[in-house]
Amino acid sequence: MTKHLVVMLKEPRAGRVKTRLGRDIGMTTAAWWFRHQTARLLRELDDPRWTVTLAVAPDREGLASRVWPRHFARIPQGHGSLGDRMGRFMQGMPNGPVCIIGGDIPGIRKHHIDHAFRTLGNHDAVFGHAPDGGYWLVGLKRMARPPITLFNDVRWSTEHALADTIASLGDMRVGKIETLQDVDTIADLAKIA
Repeated sequence: MTKHLVVMLKEPRAGRVKTRLGRDIGMTTAAWWFRHQTARLLRELDDPRWTVTLAVAPDREGLASRVWPRHFARIPQGHGSLGDRMGRFMQGMPNGPVCIIGGDIPGIRKHHIDHAFRTLGNHDAVFGHAPDGGYWLVGLKRMARPPITLFNDVRWSTEHALADTIASLGDMRVGKIETLQDVDTIADLAKIA
């Protein structure tokens, strides 16, 4: 079965992307950082072992953007909470396991993604932890439809996001892979330097 990697990206415009980081270093600098970070990430993750699909926002501008390589398929993120959007990706991708990541995790390498897909061989779901209690990767084997409770009652952008998401999975077998740092603030940026 084809393995699907979905990368969630926002059009890198000042004031639209990485606004918490932008409060620390300036909105233009934060957008510049995100643009170059995602370019490096997409070069790194272009691999024949899986298909890469870019889930873009805002929908119309993201689909037409020249910022990201053209050879990657694109889908609009659409409306709703982060959980609503990720739930649609989990349901709507073609058959095969799906992993979803964001574009703001500088430490992601091919071996992390490969580890996530291999973990799905023995588990129904997989998570890559973030130090703040959230996660940088979520994946589902998708041998059956995801539970209707998936991403329900998740307290996003809190230290409870990972635990809440795992709770939304019911009795699914959950595997965990490496902890990686995402970048939301200047303190996070300093941790990866």
